[in-house]
Amino acid sequence: MILLKKRTSIGFFLLLGLFSHASSAKNYLVEDKKDYSNIAQRLTAGDTVTLKNGTWKDFEIVFSGQGNAGNPIRLKAQTPGKVVISGLSNLQLSGEYLQVSGLIFKDGYTPSSSVITFRHQDKEANHSRVSNVVIDNFNNPDKQESDYWVALYGKRNRLDHSHFVGKRNKGVTVAVRLTDEKSQQNYHRIDHNYFGYRPVFGSNGGETLRIGTSHYSLTDSFTKVDHNYFDKTNGEVEIISVKSGKNELRNNVFNEARGTLTLRHGNGNIVDGNVFFGNGQDHTGGIRVINKDQIVRNNYLENLTGYRFGSGLTIMNGVKNSPINRYHQVENALIENNSFINVRHIQLAAGSDAERTAVPTDTLIKNNLIVNDGRQPFTLFDDISGITFKDNVSNQPVLSELRPGVAKQNISLSRHKNGLLYPTTHSENVGVQRDLIVVSKDETGVQWYPKAPATTEFDSGATHRVAPTPQALYKAIEAARSGDTIVLSAGQYDISRLLKIDKVLTISAHKKGQSKLTFARSALFEIHDGGSLKLDGLALSGKNSPDAAANSVVRTAKWGMLENYRFIMKNSSVADLDINHSFDFFVSGKGALADQLALENNTFENITGDILRLDREIEDLGIYNAEYVVVNNNQFKDVQGTIASIYRGGTDESTFGPHLEFAGNTLTAAGKGKRNKTDASLYLHGVQVSKVTDNQFSHSAPLVIEHTVGEPQTAIKNNRFEATAAPEIKELHAEGPHTATLQNNQVTSDKERQS
Repeated sequence: MILLKKRTSIGFFLLLGLFSHASSAKNYLVEDKKDYSNIAQRLTAGDTVTLKNGTWKDFEIVFSGQGNAGNPIRLKAQTPGKVVISGLSNLQLSGEYLQVSGLIFKDGYTPSSSVITFRHQDKEANHSRVSNVVIDNFNNPDKQESDYWVALYGKRNRLDHSHFVGKRNKGVTVAVRLTDEKSQQNYHRIDHNYFGYRPVFGSNGGETLRIGTSHYSLTDSFTKVDHNYFDKTNGEVEIISVKSGKNELRNNVFNEARGTLTLRHGNGNIVDGNVFFGNGQDHTGGIRVINKDQIVRNNYLENLTGYRFGSGLTIMNGVKNSPINRYHQVENALIENNSFINVRHIQLAAGSDAERTAVPTDTLIKNNLIVNDGRQPFTLFDDISGITFKDNVSNQPVLSELRPGVAKQNISLSRHKNGLLYPTTHSENVGVQRDLIVVSKDETGVQWYPKAPATTEFDSGATHRVAPTPQALYKAIEAARSGDTIVLSAGQYDISRLLKIDKVLTISAHKKGQSKLTFARSALFEIHDGGSLKLDGLALSGKNSPDAAANSVVRTAKWGMLENYRFIMKNSSVADLDINHSFDFFVSGKGALADQLALENNTFENITGDILRLDREIEDLGIYNAEYVVVNNNQFKDVQGTIASIYRGGTDESTFGPHLEFAGNTLTAAGKGKRNKTDASLYLHGVQVSKVTDNQFSHSAPLVIEHTVGEPQTAIKNNRFEATAAPEIKELHAEGPHTATLQNNQVTSDKERQS
């Protein structure tokens, strides 16, 4: 009885203490940075700080204090989504049981290494939560300047229901940091976040989520990543880079995301219940397995096109006695009950080379469903005797080495209410579970901020008809909005100023060839951040250009563009770029990256420079100037420089491009100018995918291709080389003959070589 009284007394006083503490908690409505500074050092458990609605510019927030589980300290917006943190701003948390919600970071960038950091100076945040926060295009204007958007330190923190879109400068969007024991074995949770469009970065450093680094990769993190939506997160080949052990990645959705969930370093990770929808988009991948004791279970992968390190499933070769930052051997992996539906590539012992010779061992692949239209997806790069296949089912006959563990069956599929395809004819023990929950886009991120399309499409806005005067064109460009089309009336436009393009615009002729443009500056169009340009049906001439070297018709900003852009020209003519030497048609500035450059059905004549100059990144760091270059059905005559000079140097393997499609073109007297240092009509260095088909080269310099790394895919087919040397193809790193495919080419020259 006495014991009961004591317990009652203790409980009463504990309750009384909590009530007393709660009643003493303060609510602060702060109106400016000075108000916040006045109260920031005296926050105690249960306090709430509310930032008044409005824009807070150049606000470096330090949010510290000692809350507890029942009485956290809160920092929130007066109205979620109505508090914008802009300019040189960031947020640092330190202490215990802190909660932040409702803020938007936009129109600025962090002056430090992170936008949101769960640490201030040397003190971490623990048991803290950042929720319902937006970071939208909050980028350092120097694209190569690296920062994180969120850096998690400490232990048992949560990042949830937040919205991250438009990370364009170098650095991981969200990083879990394991730099010392205070942040290791952390048990963080990252859940229900919307990771929106991250454009192709064009070099290493574009991961969306990273857990650890190679330095601490043998350390366990115990981070859980679940129910997030990765929407077109295209930065580089690793969407998620796991570089630590004992992490769980469950029930996330990857929608048209280029790259893979990569188990890059660390052991004993679990990848379970994730869904990958590629929708046939280039380089959409699935899961890449490296290291020990990895479990890949109950994942659904559909319509993925990626190959090599970006395949639907990649099991890597390792390096014998690997240093901590290279490739550890795959050992004791379990790959079970996954569904691979129209997954183009499953690659085993991938990356096999003179260094990566440690083949997978003690690995089991069982109860997986493989359904493909037309062909089986497996490629073997080395000995796979260490991989056991058991009770898998495929609708296509697979490679002979795999047949004992992969049964061929006729399989029909139907789509269930969760949006996934399931077989109607065979055992439910194969493939993903029927009750797999697929998180929707609407269930992630915040409810009060739009999930806007990744890019503005050409010709999606209003149409403006312009009279044939330069002034009318100037005004139309200034007044137009992104997506608009400006239609030029027939006539002569003598342009006296540089036309700056900082929005998505189409400029077209009302009647093809009857809108004629000359220009009196060193360029006619200059593309800036936010700008993309489409030209259609115009007649462009350089006859009124300055008598100086290195003019161009179109160029990007000369240095440091942050945003990717697009340029398309079709049904147009370009002539008389010859007032001086090195008069190019299109020139990329250093640091600029085109998502797409396309020339279709145009004529080019009498040009002293290059048509497409995409070779400004010469430091061999894996950076390049264009992702997709399409040159189809054009006529080129008397072009002294190259038709395209595309350069991607270095040995980095984290990117997919550049890509070139060059088809149906006629080249006459191309590439033979004395200032053409490449001695080529088409110069491709380090281009990853090249398709040169059905072209006619006449009295021109040869096609020169230099393969670097990444197993480049080069096809040269059905071309005619008249009085033109055969293509020159060099392997700059790999030993042995070149890997290009040459078929049905005709070569008639003094150096004739049958292809």
